[in-house]
Amino acid sequence: MPEIKTSFTRQRKYMFFLLSIYVLGWGFTSYQSIFLGLILGTALSLFNLWLIVRKTTQFGEAVANGKKVRSLGTMTRMASAALAIIITLEYPEAFHLISVVLGLMTSYIVIMIDFFLQSFHLRRKREER
Repeated sequence: MPEIKTSFTRQRKYMFFLLSIYVLGWGFTSYQSIFLGLILGTALSLFNLWLIVRKTTQFGEAVANGKKVRSLGTMTRMASAALAIIITLEYPEAFHLISVVLGLMTSYIVIMIDFFLQSFHLRRKREER
């Protein structure tokens, strides 16, 4: 399982980088509700990413030890997305709904980009040999 932790560390750095850009956008532009929505969605997306890594690690350990596995936390991740939408609908003047939804998808986009970057990097290493 060290690969998943290494990937998570890389992806977490990307997510924090995006969050810092969103905070700068919130502070220095007139699109505050859009950037606040991106911040909310991306923060919960980062939480969901951490949760799936944690549950996957627990799943791997349980399988290796021959124990039963309950769940990978799908309901928890759905509940956090529902929480983001509820907050957005409660405070529509502060949060932009589409930005929150895009923020919630950020971790999946980051995972795909990271996968392609790592695949490209590994391919270049193999060609150099």
